[in-house]
Amino acid sequence: MYRRIRLPFPAKHFSCKAKFADSGVDGLFSLKVVPPTLLAAEKEEAKAVLTLFLKKQGLSNAVAARTINKSDLFIDHLVSRLHSVHKSRYLVGRELTTLEIRDALIPFLEALLEEHGNFMVDVVENFPHPPVKEKTVVPVSQPNLTLDTKKLKAISRVSEIDQAGKLRPHVLYLIELGMDLEQIKGITQRFPAFAYYSLEGKIKPVVEFLLELGVPKSDIPTILNKRPQLCGISLSENLIPTMTFLENLGVDKKQWAKVIYRFPALLTYSKQKVETTVEFFYEMGLSAERIGKILTRGPHIIGYSVEEKLRPTAEYFHSLGVDVPVLLYRCPQTFGLSIEAHLKPVTEFFLERGYSIKEIGTMISRYGALYTFSLPRNLIPKWEYFLTMDYSRSDLVKFPQYFGYSLEERIKPRYAQVKELGVSMLLNQVLSLSGSDFEKTLKKKVKKMFPDKDTSCSSNDHRCGVQLPAQKQILVSLSEHKNYCTVLENFDHVDKSTAAFASYGHVSAVVRLNQVSYILVHDATCKKGNEDPSTIPGHLNPPQPPLLAGEGLPAWWCYIFSDDETIGKYRSIMVVLLK
Repeated sequence: MYRRIRLPFPAKHFSCKAKFADSGVDGLFSLKVVPPTLLAAEKEEAKAVLTLFLKKQGLSNAVAARTINKSDLFIDHLVSRLHSVHKSRYLVGRELTTLEIRDALIPFLEALLEEHGNFMVDVVENFPHPPVKEKTVVPVSQPNLTLDTKKLKAISRVSEIDQAGKLRPHVLYLIELGMDLEQIKGITQRFPAFAYYSLEGKIKPVVEFLLELGVPKSDIPTILNKRPQLCGISLSENLIPTMTFLENLGVDKKQWAKVIYRFPALLTYSKQKVETTVEFFYEMGLSAERIGKILTRGPHIIGYSVEEKLRPTAEYFHSLGVDVPVLLYRCPQTFGLSIEAHLKPVTEFFLERGYSIKEIGTMISRYGALYTFSLPRNLIPKWEYFLTMDYSRSDLVKFPQYFGYSLEERIKPRYAQVKELGVSMLLNQVLSLSGSDFEKTLKKKVKKMFPDKDTSCSSNDHRCGVQLPAQKQILVSLSEHKNYCTVLENFDHVDKSTAAFASYGHVSAVVRLNQVSYILVHDATCKKGNEDPSTIPGHLNPPQPPLLAGEGLPAWWCYIFSDDETIGKYRSIMVVLLK
């Protein structure tokens, strides 16, 4: 049978309604907070995920590549949705792994495919506008017609309103839990049987069971969105026995709420499938206690095929000299990566840069997450920056965790501080120390270089936390003194003209950086001279050390950001003294 098919788009502006199955997030995240280099790399990641997805749908390499080249706006949409899912990660400067990116985007693409079927390519290429051209006549098989009919009936069922103008009881119950009708329709479209689950017999008992386990009510919509099949499983015959079996393996009872939220599908797998994976873990040499912890922290691993995924990956890492049981325990998500598409390219990356197989194995053993990072958006740019740092290649073997820190938020700023102060620190000290410990270590090293200087700072002294240009920190803080001039005259490399300057304001702190003394002055007042405003340095861009004019100061130091003709105040002005 043949019929003419046209996409049923409304005339208004088009937008993708599919949500991430793993998150329920539908809002967008501002791309302005993401560094340009990271944004460009993420677009490449999104292209790779979309390309692989299209090829799995039967498209050839050429057709998939052609679609990608026509889909810039859709790629931007994928990246924006990725940021919405992991907004909290970006706000703290934490970069995503390839696996996290894939897990976030694939459910969205699957939902889009279910929504538009064979016309998904048109949707992708024409985003955000609906394709308007009429499709050619194509044969429609009877099974597809039956499937579409089932979906339409199911969606119609959850949308029906009775004579009293109310939705069905189970739909109202789900809405009370925090779901909206569109979300319920989306679940029904993916899993039509969900429309026929009874409230009292299936949905409500499962929801109440989850609440008793400690699952927050706000998490229920996300869990049901991820795995609606959960409501179709018997509590007494399936869910509870499966949980008991996993608890006997060591899964922490107190962590069930987190485990189910992360991967609700765990409770829908057959006992045989779970046992098969557990037997593989035992075969690898893992204890029952460690297996329990793996399933608590990374329940997704149960979803991987033992023969097609877990065993081949274990053999590959074993060939690199990696302790496979340790890697499984520390970073189970590594075993979800493709050997050909991800693991081998990362190995080649390090081999091409002079590392031996033994060194690579050591790096993986020390930092299991190393292989979960993307080459274009993580490993390559961080390697290129590492080449500009004063560290040897072997330092990465000792501290491969380097690749786990944000390049823009952690690596560059901290290394810039170390270089500017002229101190020497181990790579792991630069990156792994907390902010306060990092500052303490810097101060100790500077004091060691200049032992005659007082680097103490009282905990209640607000001046210790003043941020200097280019992230310079206060290294020498002066206590409250009535006679600033006397203090300054007794300080090395501070001449009498500087003491004269102290009479104009209050000295907050003196900083010693690379044999140059910096004085931070606030609330200073002075008369305006014949200053040239164009020569006045910005607050974050201090000038080169100026020549001091006799017992006074250059006129432009008195420049005031004030409407007053003669008197004003300038706050937090940085004065740079001669060496």
